[in-house]
Amino acid sequence: MQITISREQFLKPLMQVSGAIERKHTLPILSNVLLEIKDGTLAMTGTDLEIELVATVQLAQPTGDAKVTLPAKKLLDICKSLPDGSELKLESQEHQLLLTSGKSRFSLTTLAAEDFPNLEQWDGEIEFQCTRLELRKLLESTHFSMANQDVRYYLNGMSFEVDGNEIKTVATDGHRLAIAQKTLTSSVNTQRQLIIPRKGVQEIMRLLAADDENVTIQFGANHVRLIDTEFTFTSKLVDGRFPDYRRVLPRGGDKLVHANREWLRSAFQRVSILSNEKFRGVRLNLSNGVLKISANNPEQEQAEEVVEVGYQGDDLEIGFNVSYVLDVLNTLKTEDVQFTLLDSNSSALIEGVGDEEATYVVMPMRL
Repeated sequence: MQITISREQFLKPLMQVSGAIERKHTLPILSNVLLEIKDGTLAMTGTDLEIELVATVQLAQPTGDAKVTLPAKKLLDICKSLPDGSELKLESQEHQLLLTSGKSRFSLTTLAAEDFPNLEQWDGEIEFQCTRLELRKLLESTHFSMANQDVRYYLNGMSFEVDGNEIKTVATDGHRLAIAQKTLTSSVNTQRQLIIPRKGVQEIMRLLAADDENVTIQFGANHVRLIDTEFTFTSKLVDGRFPDYRRVLPRGGDKLVHANREWLRSAFQRVSILSNEKFRGVRLNLSNGVLKISANNPEQEQAEEVVEVGYQGDDLEIGFNVSYVLDVLNTLKTEDVQFTLLDSNSSALIEGVGDEEATYVVMPMRL
């Protein structure tokens, strides 16, 4: 392998694929990035056996086909440390690669490219398109409700489903639920649900730009793939059955609370400072036109906020984990929000007023 390329051209795809590479691995080659030249295109691949990222860059000077693997973190640190506008020259020698730039010279140990693992080849059973921004919004609206290292492994990810011309993301950790949906421009003519693991969701969010460029999504039997103009991302799926979230959607709520989202968010934020650090509980007392939010902690400290809200109904006292409520209020972008409540033992339904694309459910706490 012998190529000359600008630092900026080389660094961008390298940074993209480095997110898929685990630092600590029992297999040394998984700490490496695969560089492969084919038909004048340089492809970089990183994988941790669960997810795989491929980013490509077109080479200005034609060169023969070749492939090599290099330690990803060291290569990335070297490229970052070189000055802007630098030109890199990569030349492979036996078991090593020589990287020179100006008066800088680095010799890196390579591992056999033939040993680099590839996620098995597969064909997408379902394929559809949406914009980067639409997909990003779907993930951002729900990702915070995913479980983290829960023994119910199917909760450590996000349900991603397509039904006709509707695409939906759902996440829950058993204490809260987030649902977001979008209408596709063209129908897929089928129904399919799969679970993307937590790391896969986080990587997609890191990679996707917030613009109107289209991205292609493919569902396979055991994988999901995103094909973007800048990268191809593949993730294994969580093998499990996602719970039927429709059954936990609260019904019959007759107490509607209408409030300014920012006022409410600020009040919850201030009260949370003196909530119990472990349980994060806050108490809500509702009466006509007024919501009182209060919290205390084992140090006998107390906080109280009174917020004017649109509410006409019976007095109600209910407790919530303030972190769960704040996650929702921070994610919603509408000016006003609506809480739908039934009683002190039932979950709250939270929605942005005028936003029909996202719905949130938060279970109550006993205080």
